[in-house]
Amino acid sequence: MSIVQNKKATHDFFIEERFEAGIALEGWEVKAIRAGRVQLKEGYVIVRGAELYLIGAHITPLPEASTHVNPDPVRTRKLLLHAAQIAKLIGKVERAGYTLVPLDLHYSRGRVKVEIGLARGKKQHDKREVEREREWQRERERLLKQGRKS
Repeated sequence: MSIVQNKKATHDFFIEERFEAGIALEGWEVKAIRAGRVQLKEGYVIVRGAELYLIGAHITPLPEASTHVNPDPVRTRKLLLHAAQIAKLIGKVERAGYTLVPLDLHYSRGRVKVEIGLARGKKQHDKREVEREREWQRERERLLKQGRKS
């Protein structure tokens, strides 16, 4: 069950591989995510040492959050993956010029997971070409629908 998707990621990048990762969260963050107060648009994944971290994802704390907790909405959150997957991702990011972007936040067996994508950036002309193709598909469907009516 999807909580939030990063539609900007598919617009700005070619997604070549997808991975599901756990995410280390605090209690107030889980409550805020369950309330749907999360945004991935400016989020990205970086490599530090042999670990992956989610940066820039905004989780707005609930107003009923505890008084003794000082919530930071854009704190750095650690991503949890198997060591072999991390090694593979680090190799691709450092050698092949890929980047890691968060695509989707969802529940899996009651836990919050983040889907990250191994992505290559789109150039402006690629974005225009995708838009042209989408418009052509819409137009074709419209023409086919008109053809069936007559």
